[in-house]
Amino acid sequence: MASKKSTLISLALSALIAVPLNAKVAVLDRVAAIVNDDIVLQSELDQRTASIYRNIQNSGTQPPSIEILQTQVLERLISERLQLNMGFNAGVRISNKEIDQTIARLAMGNNISVQQYLEQISAGGESMTDLRENIANELIIMQVQQGSVMRGIHISAQELDNFLNSEEGKLMTSPEVNLGQILISASFTDTAEEITASREKLNSIIAEIKQGSDFKQLAIANSEDQSALEGGDLGWRNQAQLPSLFTEAIDNLEPGEVSKPIRSGAGFHILKLYDRKGGDAQLIEQHFARHILLKPNQIRNQAETVVLLHDLRQQAQDNDDFFALAKQYSEDPGSALKGGELGWSTPGLFVPEFEQTMGSIALNQISEPFQSQFGWHILQVTDRRMQDFSDEILRNRADNLLRQRKYSEELQVWLQKIRDEAYVEIKEI
Repeated sequence: MASKKSTLISLALSALIAVPLNAKVAVLDRVAAIVNDDIVLQSELDQRTASIYRNIQNSGTQPPSIEILQTQVLERLISERLQLNMGFNAGVRISNKEIDQTIARLAMGNNISVQQYLEQISAGGESMTDLRENIANELIIMQVQQGSVMRGIHISAQELDNFLNSEEGKLMTSPEVNLGQILISASFTDTAEEITASREKLNSIIAEIKQGSDFKQLAIANSEDQSALEGGDLGWRNQAQLPSLFTEAIDNLEPGEVSKPIRSGAGFHILKLYDRKGGDAQLIEQHFARHILLKPNQIRNQAETVVLLHDLRQQAQDNDDFFALAKQYSEDPGSALKGGELGWSTPGLFVPEFEQTMGSIALNQISEPFQSQFGWHILQVTDRRMQDFSDEILRNRADNLLRQRKYSEELQVWLQKIRDEAYVEIKEI
């Protein structure tokens, strides 16, 4: 943060003052950009550029020149610095536990153990300190974006009803699409000259696409969206979650085709449809589960908590008295009096650790102790069923889709707004 950077600068100045006047001074680092009261160091820019350059090469895409890449990377670092400082000033702090849980989820997503994941990171040249700092920064930025953009999004009951009654709302099982994007920023308040320059850049990119240039390489070199350094890759998206402008633009595209340019409040977009899947009606598997929750405290540390859960699991298996044990020991006030019963699950109702465990254990089996943000649990699924979407689930999904759509539309506009309002001085790279 700003105080850390100021300390670094002060130490550097102090070191220079202590050097005799006739000695040669070696420049250890320099400022790449001033961002409000903070700075981006050249070393940060160089390290991030080198890392992203390697990632682009490893993905099989030809990287642009270092100069073009550095410009894109510096803009991302400026945007990150603005958001990190917003989070710092708002009191957002990430605990070691949250970082550990994120590492565990990343390892789980790669189907490897935490130790294997950390070994892979270390083999790639990233230190554990850098890994944890990067994860903390990403979590802060996520909270800032959610708090600043999602907080202002409201879906009224009338909006929800209108959506559900529309043709689009009836396509709740719409297909998923894998998209790429190139964004040329252009505000509706731009001058005629600025709009002309944006259109000229847009036409130049379109011409290169028609000539067979690689879409991802063009996105890295030219796009002004957050996804630029990933080759414009937006990943798999439910088509109903996309802004209506995007949906209309890709509706008649075949995989591999590129859309005509479309205009939004953020600028000009060019979309590439990589693939499309799904769209058929589907049932939801529901689980009827119960659990016992224990939380480490001043009297019982984490290791002792896990040992106690192992003991309760063994008792429940031996005596078939999960209900009684949950009433006596569980520290979840909402379910303890009901013998730990949580009722029928619905998608997104429980934290990811819960949903994964519910889906992976056999019926009536009691899980090994596992950790969530609430503490340590053992879990038992006593029944399963396939269920059609209920009205409640349908409305919840529709509400979430509308929120995600507005969020996608407004995030880039918000990022451009905080960039425009900030004092940014870019030094010569």
